[in-house]
Amino acid sequence: MNVMGIPNRQEVKGKYEAAKGAVKENVGHVIDDKEMKRQGAAERDAGDVRNQVGKIKRKVGEAIEDVGRFVRK
Repeated sequence: MNVMGIPNRQEVKGKYEAAKGAVKENVGHVIDDKEMKRQGAAERDAGDVRNQVGKIKRKVGEAIEDVGRFVRK
């Protein structure tokens, strides 16, 4: 059984998008730009969702691998 899998491409992109959105949101807050804050929050949320979908895909893949190893025994 895998303890911690290597993040897949979708997880990495999601983390990047979430971080980029958080920076944009914070800059918007500092310069009092409501549109930039809104866009940053939306990008952060989309990145979080993409990261979670990537995690789910990885965990499903790991579970399938575990079943395959169990069947081979």
